[in-house]
Amino acid sequence: MKTSFFIRRESILPNFPRPLLYSIQALCALTLSVHLVAQSSVASPPSPVNNANDAALSPASVQKDLPEAPDQRAPQTKRILGLMPNFRAVSTEEKLPPQSVKVKFMTATEDSFDYSAIFIPVMLAGYSMAENATPEFHQGAAGYGRYFWHAAVDQTSENYMVEFVVPAITHEDTRFYTLGRGGFLKRAGYALSRVAITRSDSGTEVFNAGEVIGAGTAAGLSSLYYPSRERSFSNTGSEWGLNVGIDAASFVFKEFWPDINRRLFKANDHLNSTHP
Repeated sequence: MKTSFFIRRESILPNFPRPLLYSIQALCALTLSVHLVAQSSVASPPSPVNNANDAALSPASVQKDLPEAPDQRAPQTKRILGLMPNFRAVSTEEKLPPQSVKVKFMTATEDSFDYSAIFIPVMLAGYSMAENATPEFHQGAAGYGRYFWHAAVDQTSENYMVEFVVPAITHEDTRFYTLGRGGFLKRAGYALSRVAITRSDSGTEVFNAGEVIGAGTAAGLSSLYYPSRERSFSNTGSEWGLNVGIDAASFVFKEFWPDINRRLFKANDHLNSTHP
């Protein structure tokens, strides 16, 4: 995932990959619109009743006759849109046993070698070649192949560092616990904070070393298989920030995915309901 970064006169922002930037903006707009729709879909107040019915429908009798209200939060699915893996997202209300080292390894393996894992390297390779991000790779089919395998190794390396190696050492829970309740800003802020805060295997909140240190380690390791011109602190730091930024955006989307799925894709729920 090597990309060129430079400072423009009119902006101090890096040359962030435009397809990824547009995707993040679309995801944020979609999650916000779904939340606004949910807020506006408030049930109308009950119509007034006569005095005779008032006696029959006293608070005590209503509470006695009605079943306990279920949790209104839509559940997470194993896949997003029936394609993207969503194996690590669970609700904050779920009480789960600690992850073993084997489970952490298997989770990283699922995310790295699932059939859908090919799509991000395919897109990044195409964009990087179009931008001539690494001139040493050249163009054409051979050049695309070089861009692709580098992007694929970048992704796999980060998955194992973030989801297995560092969490196994620091005893961190690699699952993403969604909040599921509250306003848009509260939930989005919570999701973004998960890049710095996570749960330990014992269930307490701790610094997310797996994300921060793991993503940085993966960025540093990439220097071993990129051309020597790309081996700089600037490129390593840029890739580190990009890795964390992508994960933060994915956390926000996963936080609101159950709402999006319930509101917009009711007919497609069966596509996401099972683990392949």
